[in-house]
Amino acid sequence: MAFCTTRTQFAAGWLTGGNQRRFRAMAAESGPPMGVVASLAGDPIGWGACGPRSRYPAATGRINKVMRLRSPLEDQTVWLLPCLFVDARHRGQGVTRALVMAAVEVARREGAVALEGWPLAASQGRSGDDFVGREQTFVHAGFHCVDRPTPQRVVMRLDLDRAGSGGAER
Repeated sequence: MAFCTTRTQFAAGWLTGGNQRRFRAMAAESGPPMGVVASLAGDPIGWGACGPRSRYPAATGRINKVMRLRSPLEDQTVWLLPCLFVDARHRGQGVTRALVMAAVEVARREGAVALEGWPLAASQGRSGDDFVGREQTFVHAGFHCVDRPTPQRVVMRLDLDRAGSGGAER
């Protein structure tokens, strides 16, 4: 929910349960799914938030320099994959890549024209921002770099065709 609301609302929601209530309300609405889940033997082991860029005002707002080159005209049709989480017991086993590929398929199925992520640059060591993913993961999934807004961050994009190939098989 951090990117779906203002910092102030997110901070308050963390303490009051408002973030959980907002997430449930958004998930209950008809429209694009809130993300993708990886499971093993029926137990969730990973999560990837994804949806139209318009869902993420904190990511696309004026103060966010990472998405500075994006066209606001695409905010309904281009999806963003801003957050990935894998349970510590399952890291290093390809779960993140599976989540990225699942997000590609959901975005394609929902009619998105592209999917973007803003992972850490390949040159970055471990970081508190690992939840945004790693550049290499996106490259392996067929994404290409569209911007390097900071030395630590890269904006990656996969253009999707509605016929189904979209380049994800590279």
